[in-house]
Amino acid sequence: MKPQKELLDLGELIDAFLDYLLNIRGYSERTVETYEIPLRQMREECKLEREGRHWRLDLMPLRRRIRSNSRRTVAKKLSAVRAFVKYLDEQRSIPVVLEGDESPRLPKTLPKPLEEEQILEVLEAASVQDRLMIALLYGLGLRISELASLQRSAIRSGWVTVTGKGNKSRQLPLPPRIEKILREYLSAEPAGRYLFEKGGVPMNAAQLRYRLQKLFKSRGIQATPHRLRHSFATHLLDHGARISDVSELLGHASMATTQIYTKLGSAKKMREYEKAHPLMGAHS
Repeated sequence: MKPQKELLDLGELIDAFLDYLLNIRGYSERTVETYEIPLRQMREECKLEREGRHWRLDLMPLRRRIRSNSRRTVAKKLSAVRAFVKYLDEQRSIPVVLEGDESPRLPKTLPKPLEEEQILEVLEAASVQDRLMIALLYGLGLRISELASLQRSAIRSGWVTVTGKGNKSRQLPLPPRIEKILREYLSAEPAGRYLFEKGGVPMNAAQLRYRLQKLFKSRGIQATPHRLRHSFATHLLDHGARISDVSELLGHASMATTQIYTKLGSAKKMREYEKAHPLMGAHS
């Protein structure tokens, strides 16, 4: 006769975890509810069993129950379970080995670039400082962190040296129009070590992001620094730039990362084709 496996009361532990999120971590009731639903489902389907020094939680019964959910929903529910298991280990000293917790692969969503006319409209109406911010994000494809850390000494003779991810540097050419905006800005703001400062202190990424979003929102446009970077890459490829050149300008470690923009271009071409071709119309 096999010895009976030691079990823990999942219900009590889940209640304690939800209370921890609400009262210790300060999560809203609505957020706590998004954790509670999958954890209650897990409790109904799974058992927490002792195996040596650890506890074992097999999620396959839960996976079978939620298999009709979308992949994104399944991934969110499994993420809630992982947070619960982390709480057990760190707050209750209950080490748990998870089985069957691999998240489903989510389809990559294509970036949504802004229209060229939208960017130019905001650019023309902006102050010189804001024009330079937009010009560098959209005209050079900079990340917001790269813009925040950009020093004046990195700009010389029509070139900008940018320090990106992994502390890797790349040199980017300054197009004449951006160089003109830069000269205008430096004439108005001659002092400072960093390109963007406020009160003698460099502006951080959050400050620049807020400023950019507010600027576009005033014109009824939803924009982020990352969306401008997407727009930079997509518009270059739409106008015939080589993908290898775009990849180098973006500072991508692999050209495969840049391939998503070619897919975006193909999707846009298909939409235009569907609108223009007589056999592709809604009434054909």
